[in-house]
Amino acid sequence: MFFKKIFILIPGIFFAIFNFVDAQIPSGYYDDANGLSGEQLQIALHNIIDNHNSISYSALWTAFSTTDNAGGGVVWDMYAICGFTLGGDQCGTFGSECDCYNREHSFPSSWFNDASPMYTDLFQIVPTDGYVNGIRSNYPYGETNSPSYTSGNGSQLGPCSVVGYSGIVFEPADEYKGDFARNYFYMATRYSDIIANWENNNSNGDAVLNGTSYPAYESWFLDMIMAWHILDPVSQKEIDRNNAVYAIQNNRNPFIDHPEYVGLVWGAGFDSEPVSQATDFSAHNITLTWIDASGGVMPNGYLIRMSDVGFENIVNPSDGISVSDDFWNQNVAYGVETCTFSGLTEGTTYYFKVFGYTGDGSSIDYKIDGTIQQVSIQAN
Repeated sequence: MFFKKIFILIPGIFFAIFNFVDAQIPSGYYDDANGLSGEQLQIALHNIIDNHNSISYSALWTAFSTTDNAGGGVVWDMYAICGFTLGGDQCGTFGSECDCYNREHSFPSSWFNDASPMYTDLFQIVPTDGYVNGIRSNYPYGETNSPSYTSGNGSQLGPCSVVGYSGIVFEPADEYKGDFARNYFYMATRYSDIIANWENNNSNGDAVLNGTSYPAYESWFLDMIMAWHILDPVSQKEIDRNNAVYAIQNNRNPFIDHPEYVGLVWGAGFDSEPVSQATDFSAHNITLTWIDASGGVMPNGYLIRMSDVGFENIVNPSDGISVSDDFWNQNVAYGVETCTFSGLTEGTTYYFKVFGYTGDGSSIDYKIDGTIQQVSIQAN
């Protein structure tokens, strides 16, 4: 997609020339971010990509011809499979899927009260099927196991199945989840100076935004999009689009150019906790076995805690405080899936809980939400 093409936008009398041959990462563009992590890295990236060239809402139609051309003048639609012609199938009215395409705010505009420059920022606005766009409405992105609607490319609407939120969500097709995740990392960074003010603008936005500049998002959502970022890595489509938008707005999405920035910004301090608990936790005499947790973020290991009183006497571990092995506690590496407690009193019932974790020492991060696996057994 690296070709030279000239487009003329006329809101009033204004001419914009987009030259794709030169739309690469400038030398030294990210130098000010070198060596940083956490919020300091986010601030540095904000300063690098701030104050972009904002275009008009009507100019988005023309921009799509370079940012979202799937080839042969066909719209690259991430919500449906319709083969819309760029510039020829714009909505208008629609009554069903594949009637026309329109301009989708992947980060819903109602969440920021339709304010500028967010309203026309191409890094979060994409062309999508108008009908599916309407179905999505301003619901958060999420994952659902019980969809009430499924589009032609597998995008779904339904109640959220991600632990931490149960409202209605829109789940994109797997092949585009990373794309949308990186849109949201961009939004949290480009608008880090104002995003903290958006939490109460809309109830659906409130479900995602936590009222801070950093980390900006609720933990259920942040953990999910970090997993999406890993499971659906940066594609050539995103690289080409990043260059195309840069030619128009003169800023870039750092998380496409440097996918590692996601972990450096939002993973600093603690690694992301495991996305699920161990399953099939069971005991044989005094030997415990389980099936390792799965998902986008795997545990480094497990803490097994024991009590001879009851489950309620087993205290949840605290992030940042590692627990040493002793009579009541054992740490087991990921992949071992078994441990043995010895020296127990015959005829006494013992109670066990298993907690997955990432990191170690002061950066250890325990999985303590969701259904914690537990089992009791009498020592023989």
